Amino acid sequence: MEELSVENHEIDHLLTQIQQIVVGKPEIIKLTVTALLAGGHVLFEDVPGVGKTTLARALARSVAGDFKRVQFTPDLLPNDILGVSILNQQTSQFDFHPGPIFTTMLLADEINRATPRTQSALLQAMAERQVTLDGHTYDLPANFFVLATENPSEYAGTYPLPEAQLDRFLFSLQVGYPATNDELALYSGTDRQTQLHQLQAVLSEAELTELKQAVTQVTVNPAITQYALALVQATRQQAAIRLGISPRGGLALLQASRAYAFLNRRQYVLPEDIQAILVPTFSHRLVLANGAQSLTAKQQVVKDLLQTIPVPTAGSAK
Repeated sequence: MEELSVENHEIDHLLTQIQQIVVGKPEIIKLTVTALLAGGHVLFEDVPGVGKTTLARALARSVAGDFKRVQFTPDLLPNDILGVSILNQQTSQFDFHPGPIFTTMLLADEINRATPRTQSALLQAMAERQVTLDGHTYDLPANFFVLATENPSEYAGTYPLPEAQLDRFLFSLQVGYPATNDELALYSGTDRQTQLHQLQAVLSEAELTELKQAVTQVTVNPAITQYALALVQATRQQAAIRLGISPRGGLALLQASRAYAFLNRRQYVLPEDIQAILVPTFSHRLVLANGAQSLTAKQQVVKDLLQTIPVPTAGSAK
């Protein structure tokens, strides 16, 4: 196998532009773009004020297409997201008025503050990429992409996402606090809102579609597939894990590994790609046996899991 012969200047420009806004978080930005190219969705679980919304806005402004933001609250109803049919007095027929979900990128802010009924309406649309209302089905945009946030430190008035709904997200990411030098640069630099408004789209929707198609052409050697399967099955055999990874989670791992390899200029997946995305792909899908359901605890279990599975040799991985 050879390295990708065509350089992805658009991707380079995209990553660089976002890194100018979200300083000191190149790997988080790379993983977010990985999810975008893999056709998945991202859940940001982190404390307030670390840049989750800023990252989402920077990505949305850097990719052409519509962008909508919904602030999830306990009184938010499914129709507030999906849309509603209203009787047209002139035609005596119902006209569909699409909700904010009909967009290229949707920022679902504080998703765990909405009721389970509203959460499920969004998450069903995420999985099926279509909305059914009043007996009619409406397709969502081809590049529909959800970035959802939740603040795990605030439990009052929240409705935790069930495991089946968490499984709809490709990645769960944490932006985390910035390093000292990065935070100092943030305090003394240009206002981020001003920088955000100055961003220009560097990737058209057509180019995004082409890149996503190219990701599907990235090959996965049988040895790598077996490695991924061994990691999936190991989660079902660990005493520390009550609910392991489903086949859908295993498919998500391979899907994301192709996109990550593509961003690394390869048309084949290596064990390093699997290892780099394993924690964000697996951690939110696990249910631990000891009752400790914090994301940090789950991440540590996944990291420990990596040490138990033999890594394919270089010759068998290509």
